[in-house]
Amino acid sequence: RRTHSYVRHGTTTLFAALDVASGLVIGKCYKRHRATEFLDFLKQIDASLPSDLDVHIVMDNYATHKTASVKNWLMRRPRYHVHFTPTSAPWINQVERWFAELTRKQLRRGVHTSTMQLEADIRSFIERHNQNPKPYRWTKSAHDILASVKRFCQKVQGTRISDSDD
Repeated sequence: RRTHSYVRHGTTTLFAALDVASGLVIGKCYKRHRATEFLDFLKQIDASLPSDLDVHIVMDNYATHKTASVKNWLMRRPRYHVHFTPTSAPWINQVERWFAELTRKQLRRGVHTSTMQLEADIRSFIERHNQNPKPYRWTKSAHDILASVKRFCQKVQGTRISDSDD
């Protein structure tokens, strides 16, 4: 809810795959967010990629990604390698950066009076993005990132210790 006059006109589920080497995005909207829809999306990815290419999928720990039907589909395709982000850490997944761009550049500005209109804007954004895709680049070294995580952990640990002393 952004304003007092905001009215929700429905929702959609967007599954998106980002090719981290090229910046290209494969995306598809669905009415629901179930394993059935996710499998359909995996099949779309599979059909659009060369069959000799290894595919590494980085996903969050959402239950849809871990159902028996999804696991079985992936097991039958040894070229697929699944990597799960740690719980509460989807920022590790570069496609999250792309979702933030979609939100900032397209969705937050828009007024969508129907789910169809929302989905059309999402598809349009994907098409525009793919006309001139650019891969995301980490600007910090692994050493800098790990040092930042270490400082954060020390800060949290210090907070817990001082809280327990009170």
